[in-house]
Amino acid sequence: MTARFLPRTLPLVPALALLLLFLAGPIAYCAYIAFTDLQLTGQAHSSFVGLDNFRRAFHDEEFLNAVWLTLVFTVVSSLLGQNTLGLALAALMRRASKPVRTLTGGIVVTAWVLPEVVAGFLLYAFFRREGTLNAILDALHLPSRDWLFTLPILAVSFANVWRGTAFSMLVYSAALAEIPQEITEAAEVDGASGRRRLWHITLPMIRRSIGTNLMLNTLQTLSVFGLIWVMTRGGPGGRSETLPLFMYEQAFQNSMIGYGTAVALLLLVVGSLFSLVYLRLLRTEV
Repeated sequence: MTARFLPRTLPLVPALALLLLFLAGPIAYCAYIAFTDLQLTGQAHSSFVGLDNFRRAFHDEEFLNAVWLTLVFTVVSSLLGQNTLGLALAALMRRASKPVRTLTGGIVVTAWVLPEVVAGFLLYAFFRREGTLNAILDALHLPSRDWLFTLPILAVSFANVWRGTAFSMLVYSAALAEIPQEITEAAEVDGASGRRRLWHITLPMIRRSIGTNLMLNTLQTLSVFGLIWVMTRGGPGGRSETLPLFMYEQAFQNSMIGYGTAVALLLLVVGSLFSLVYLRLLRTEV
């Protein structure tokens, strides 16, 4: 058995070594730092402080606020926004003409491939007090406001929806194309309404694609930094400061590397919990 095992394992050794060196190694080092009081400046040596950084986080009102805003940002922009809009666009594009599909797909995908910083500047120009949105509202004689000041978390959530919906649209377009046309036509002949066909046929048959899309979108949304930083920098008054921005502020602006790394580990735990839920959905048979 050993004679068969070694030839199959040896080609994997270089890849395994690279994973340990560049992935597992940094993660293990970050986990160690999270239990120390390491700082960027004014400290000759760091010391082990145990769970003090984690206790500090759960007693820190700014951290709890960042957790809440991260959940709002994830639910609004990923679970509700990108997922729902992506499915709606994929379904509508199946019935649209080829020119409409080409134009719509091009616009949506262009927003997706834009660099995050560029997308952030575009949406900042759209939502700012003298921006495009208020110019449209003024032209229609509708009330305008400073969106980045009054509703910052919703503004950055909309920006993330605008930028990331293309991924969901592509995933659902591929999933809907795999549904046998005969099943949909048979249900339509039997008198099933569009809502019933969606609920009892379409959604159950693309259940695995929904779970995969939700998991990937959620993990991506939890790590969004550049888009929010460009638009609001977490302000005003921390009202759009999600966990990645809070982590950056503590580690690099306040020079508390240990505390910032502890927050990063907690963010990793949040992402892992979401992943476990979605993997459970993927294991469930239709």
